Amino acid sequence: MSVQLDLLRHGETELGGGLRGSLDDALTPLGWAQMRDAVKGGGPWDRIVSSPLQRCALFARELSAQLDIPVSFDKNLQELHFGAWEGQSAAALMQTDEQALGQFWADPYAFTPPDGEPVLEFSARVLSAVGRLQQDFAGERVLVVCHGGVMKLLLARARGLPREQLLQVPVLHGAMFGLQVGADGELIEVGG
Repeated sequence: MSVQLDLLRHGETELGGGLRGSLDDALTPLGWAQMRDAVKGGGPWDRIVSSPLQRCALFARELSAQLDIPVSFDKNLQELHFGAWEGQSAAALMQTDEQALGQFWADPYAFTPPDGEPVLEFSARVLSAVGRLQQDFAGERVLVVCHGGVMKLLLARARGLPREQLLQVPVLHGAMFGLQVGADGELIEVGG
């Protein structure tokens, strides 16, 4: 039996764009509004599972209370850890580390930011979390509040994109995408 995951990216954060990774930024008022707008008319969901970082978790708790459905947190749904690049924008990195940034954009699986998490390990932990969701909540519809990198990874797999195109998948703040996860782990993109 499959599980439907509605993937919701957190909204805009106080410290702005760039590679936020493991940094625990708060949402701006606009970020809250982006997430609230995204879920209007959505669902119905049986439960919410969220990254524990506050830019996801605080909204997940709020929505859980409003909808009176359970919420849980899974650290394996956290964003890729960018190591020495955490908190930096691509523009800043172009000034200081242009060649390395180019290698990362060209094939994130083949190049890891300094002191960062390899994308292969990131992929394994995210897919492990999705596998647990499929096992634990088969037959349910689950809202997953997470990060751009998590969503890019899952959407790229569902769309059958080559791994080099992972970072080309557009996922805006407050974006929502639906995925059906089969018992075999197959990911199929569906309407939200």
